[in-house]
Amino acid sequence: MTPRLADACPLGAATTLAELADDPHPRLALLRAHEPVSWLPELNGWLVTRRDLALTVMRDAATFTVDDPRFSTAQVVGPSMLSLDGDRHTRHREPFNAPFRPRAVREGFTVCIERETDRLITALPPTGAADLRRAFAGPLAVAVVTEALGLTGTTADTVLAWYDAIVRSVSDITAGHTAGAAGTAAYARLRAAVEATVADRSAASLLVSAAGRLTVPEVASNAAVLMFGGIETTEAMITNALLHLFRHPAELALVRDDFDLLDGAIEESLRLEPGAAVVDRYATRDTGLGPAAIRRGDLVTVSLTGANRDPAVFPDPDRFDVRRENARLQLAFAHGPHHCLAAHLARLETRIALHRLLERLPGLRLDPDRPAAVHGLVFRKPSALHVRWDAPV
Repeated sequence: MTPRLADACPLGAATTLAELADDPHPRLALLRAHEPVSWLPELNGWLVTRRDLALTVMRDAATFTVDDPRFSTAQVVGPSMLSLDGDRHTRHREPFNAPFRPRAVREGFTVCIERETDRLITALPPTGAADLRRAFAGPLAVAVVTEALGLTGTTADTVLAWYDAIVRSVSDITAGHTAGAAGTAAYARLRAAVEATVADRSAASLLVSAAGRLTVPEVASNAAVLMFGGIETTEAMITNALLHLFRHPAELALVRDDFDLLDGAIEESLRLEPGAAVVDRYATRDTGLGPAAIRRGDLVTVSLTGANRDPAVFPDPDRFDVRRENARLQLAFAHGPHHCLAAHLARLETRIALHRLLERLPGLRLDPDRPAAVHGLVFRKPSALHVRWDAPV
């Protein structure tokens, strides 16, 4: 099948995973214009880059499922709401829904986020230079997600180490490599922490509540997915949004003059560089998708990065515009039954974080001696975000 598909999809045949990890946008634009559903031999699957077709895939869980043994995250943490469809998906997701609804997020997390944000900013070096990914965005995301779940008996550094190992394993599997043992070991330690937390049934927490409806291993798998998603989403949102603002001084000036534009800046950053670049599905039957004939069992990968720069929806799609009227049509949180559960929390965290950073650190800017670049095949953000600000004399 591959040679025939390679002939039909010459652009896909010439596309490398390294290119998609390093600088995907020119290649994705070509694919979207000429092969919007393209067979990529290096992926051993289809890549969908047009927004309307991406929506079709994500909305139709009966035809394009996550419930497949090849699904990368499930290989590391086991079955969860992320890797199940239909009634089983609902059963795993429903016990975690309530705290992540918009009003519950505002009422339940605003004070916690503001307190942790201020603590982390106060702890930044007085020299006026830091890596905001490791010193701020990551620890904030960990603190909030552990608070949301009620996970006890661990530290932010420990959770970040678990998370890094799990991310590496998932990325390796997606790239077709064998995952190392570190991800499995990290998940085992996370699962032990979850088990210790839910053992105290008298405590009030989301994990304990979920344990009343799911088995403890099921609670652990879903906790891993929520922590994994919560940390990844928010750390990437904060670092990518800051990078976009710093690289566009005129847009940053608009935001500094009117912090109400922060929401637009966040949505526009999500559109241009979603933290999760792709989502995987597997065809349950032979079907057509745009120009492509998909066969049962085929991997169908949706490029959220490609869909988010579709010029049919977003004019001048490569431009960062904090006042773009339809930026919220971006698909960074996916769509359909697997839309990100904690999207409202991630937005609130990022808004408070950016507001406080820009307010409290005068002259905040990129460190010109330590440039930042977004990178990643599955999860995209800078490996570090070195900044400077005007420290008190």
